[in-house]
Amino acid sequence: MRLENRVALVTGSGRGIGRTIAMTLAEAGADVAVAARTRSEIEAVAEEIRALGRRSITVPTDVSVSSQVDAMVSTT
Repeated sequence: MRLENRVALVTGSGRGIGRTIAMTLAEAGADVAVAARTRSEIEAVAEEIRALGRRSITVPTDVSVSSQVDAMVSTT
């Protein structure tokens, strides 16, 4: 599966399953917006994605706050 010219938005991507999903999507060619509450964790994942030659942005977000979810989607 190749995902060039696609953008993925992954919540909870700072660690665990979310991080694995974000990295897998990037390895398949997607640019990835990484979102979670902890900025330092998503910054590290975004750097790993950029090292693969993909674009990545960090979007600190608490998904329990609807205004933050709206902002996450708009930013992505």
